Formats: sequence, C-alpha cells, structure tokens
Amino acid sequence: MERIGDITRLLADAQSGDKKALDSLYPHVYGQLKEIARKHLAYERNAQTLQKTALVHELYIKMLGNAEIEWQNRAHFYSIASRCMRQILVDYARKKVALRRGGKMRPITLDEEKLDLEEHSEDIIQMNDLINKLSEVDSRRGQVVEMRFFGGMSIPEISEALGVTSRTVDRDWAKAKLWLYNELKAS
Repeated sequence: MERIGDITRLLADAQSGDKKALDSLYPHVYGQLKEIARKHLAYERNAQTLQKTALVHELYIKMLGNAEIEWQNRAHFYSIASRCMRQILVDYARKKVALRRGGKMRPITLDEEKLDLEEHSEDIIQMNDLINKLSEVDSRRGQVVEMRFFGGMSIPEISEALGVTSRTVDRDWAKAKLWLYNELKAS
C-alpha cells in the first residue's frame, strides 16, 4: 500500500534531479498505474496488441522523461498520468485507424469499462476530439471526463486531484456526459 507522503516526497526529490528517488518511486506508483491500465484494457480481446504492462511502462517513460513537469503531489501525479494515458491510447487508436482506413463508424460508448481498443479505435479518437472541444467550453469538466474515461479514476480520486468536492465532480461528470451525448447525437 502506498503512503501518500512517501510518493509526494519522492516526486519532489525526483524533480530536484535525485535519480535514486526516481528509482524508488517506481515500485510505489506501479501498482496504481497498472490498475488504471487494467481498467482501460479490461474488455480487450485475448489477442490484444497493447498489454497493460507495456502501457504502464510507456506511460512511465513518457511522464518521467519529461523534465518540464513539476509534480505537486501524488494526486497531481495520477492526474498527469491520466492525461498521458489518454495521449498514448489516442496515438495507438490513430495507428489502428490508419491501418484500416475507412473502417465502419459505430456509436461511441460513454462507459469507460466497456472500451475495447480493437473495436473502438475510432471511438477513442472521437472521444479525444470531444474532450478537447468540451475543455474549450469548460476546462474542469474536460479534466473530469479525461480522468474518468482515460484514467479510470474514481470520483473521490478526481475530487482530490482537482481540489474540489466529490459532489462537484459528480455534477461535472453528469453534465459532461449529457454534453457529450448531445454532441454525439448531433454528429
């Protein structure tokens, strides 16, 4: 079980350039990152090409290879992880779509537990575009969708990461789903 203070301290030390802190951080965050990846890949076929371990490793390399990120705390780390996972999954989906150009478009699911990368590559790209559009209208709701849909974060985790109450996140999530539904219906 990770101790919140340990992760925050290790993030601060790693930010200061302490390579040992970076090495020590990995075992503390690996389990949570793997759980986030598991949520995204849970419904993928057995012949999946993107494994959760590979996704976590790619995520970790991408996040920690970026020296410009200033980690504020554990919640901020997982919030950024959610965004990075979104980018990785969208890039992966774009490659899949490029391989089978002209694939038949299907309705997108807003149920983050039912996302299948093999079947829903176009959906991931469409959701990414919609999140970007939503973020222009309401940036916090865009963050909520991103953390919930791509990061697999719970309402309390999002609440902690954004520094707002769980009720606020619940309302934002409900309003964002309605907005997304209306946008999908219009297209």
